[in-house]
Amino acid sequence: MTKILLVEDDVAFCTMLKTFLVKKECEVDAVYTATEALNLVAKNKYDLVISDVRLPDKEGLEILQAVNQKGENTGVIMMTSYAEISMAVNAIKEGALDYIAKPFHPEVIMNAIEAAVKNPTVPKVASPKKPETSAPQDTYIKGGSEASSKLNNYIDLVAPTNMSVLIMGESGTGKEQIAKSIHQKSKRNAAPFVAVDCGAIPRELASSEFFGHVKGSFTGAVNNKTGHFEAANGGTLFLDEIGNLSYELQVQLLRALQERKVKPVGSNEEIHVNIRVIAATNEDLSEAVKKGDFREDLYHRLNEFSIKVPSLKDRKEDLMVFANYFLDSANEELEKDISGFSEKSIAAFKRYNWPGNLRELKNVVKRAVLLSTGEYISSSCLPTEVLAAKEEPEEQDYSLFKNKNEQEMILDALEKTRGNKSKAAKLLSIDRKTLYNKLKQYGINL
Repeated sequence: MTKILLVEDDVAFCTMLKTFLVKKECEVDAVYTATEALNLVAKNKYDLVISDVRLPDKEGLEILQAVNQKGENTGVIMMTSYAEISMAVNAIKEGALDYIAKPFHPEVIMNAIEAAVKNPTVPKVASPKKPETSAPQDTYIKGGSEASSKLNNYIDLVAPTNMSVLIMGESGTGKEQIAKSIHQKSKRNAAPFVAVDCGAIPRELASSEFFGHVKGSFTGAVNNKTGHFEAANGGTLFLDEIGNLSYELQVQLLRALQERKVKPVGSNEEIHVNIRVIAATNEDLSEAVKKGDFREDLYHRLNEFSIKVPSLKDRKEDLMVFANYFLDSANEELEKDISGFSEKSIAAFKRYNWPGNLRELKNVVKRAVLLSTGEYISSSCLPTEVLAAKEEPEEQDYSLFKNKNEQEMILDALEKTRGNKSKAAKLLSIDRKTLYNKLKQYGINL
């Protein structure tokens, strides 16, 4: 039985991970601070330590150093967010076996544990890219709202082509799932889909990550490395948060896209690549172009077809469709069998504005599933901010049967629908024929 020390200050996540590891027949001591961890390391012998790099009292690197000083052949795996990738790289240099970027599927940690137990003193070569072993992303779910229908039509329209696509939307709206859907519906679906988080790549390693390198080309290049372009050859390269690329790398990226060939760092040979590029951003790239922060030629190269992803607040009709999907996923992952949501929970969901969009909804549902002990998720399992949300002011009642000033209401409805009579009639809760009669009655000509 593998004896593990788990150090994670997120109590819910720590509990979930410990439960999973115990079910996998591991013996687990779980603590929430570095101080507690250091005390246990001094007293006990562990096969493996799994620690977050950033803890409330000290850095996870201090735990790594304490393990190394004790010299008991204990492996260390660091957990990190993408924003803290540089800390993970430092951990590898200090002797950590591996790092795993959050969020990740629990099975990923098991793979890392098995590798660490087999080779407890052989650290992996650090690679700050978005790990291929991270959690499987959710399948793209089609909503039924008008905004979702428009989005789905755009996906179906552009997918069979080879056009570059720029996906724009707020953080957490599911841009990567949309990119995957485009890839799966394209003629390239049998080839690789390679996702790259442009914000997680250190500037000094960017060229190597995108274009690869040959052994010995720089300090730390102990093996040949395949870059993202070559890895995606024949398929789709998804560049997430493209606005985070340095200006220097934008120049290199533009050249690679124009010439369809790349040269690994330290190599004299160019590699021809046949890829489709899909980029995503939560920034206004057109404004970045005006400010000189983003190259205009690269912007136009990426923006052959653009898709604006609606936020969750703009498609509230789909809210429970997504919530129920995330419920099924959480049930499977956490090995639970929650049937659904209580009426109070659903009402709270509908009142809340979901600034974090689908990502926030997924996290809230997973947390609620973990905490729930009944058949349905009760409101007591929801975060304070969701429960505290107040009912938004009710929309003005446009019903002609409830408002005496018909002419004013009709004009207001037409203005809000930009003259679309069908939508205006729906807003007014009448049929189109009645609306036409009213327009004639009041002498309203459009």
